[in-house]
Amino acid sequence: MPSRKAFLLRIDPQLWEDLELWAKDELRSVNGQVEYVLKQAVLKRKGSKRSQGASETDESRSRD
Repeated sequence: MPSRKAFLLRIDPQLWEDLELWAKDELRSVNGQVEYVLKQAVLKRKGSKRSQGASETDESRSRD
């Protein structure tokens, strides 16, 4: 199993409670839920950057 980076996260108690409930609903630990949500956000961001890059390329081609 690959090594994992550990870090301290300070979080609002209400947000922690919400994450606990969400994690429980999806049968994950809070740590697993946070990692899942962060991965999804990164993938979404990478995807939007790719589509923006493709749109910019399409626009520049249409100007030529």
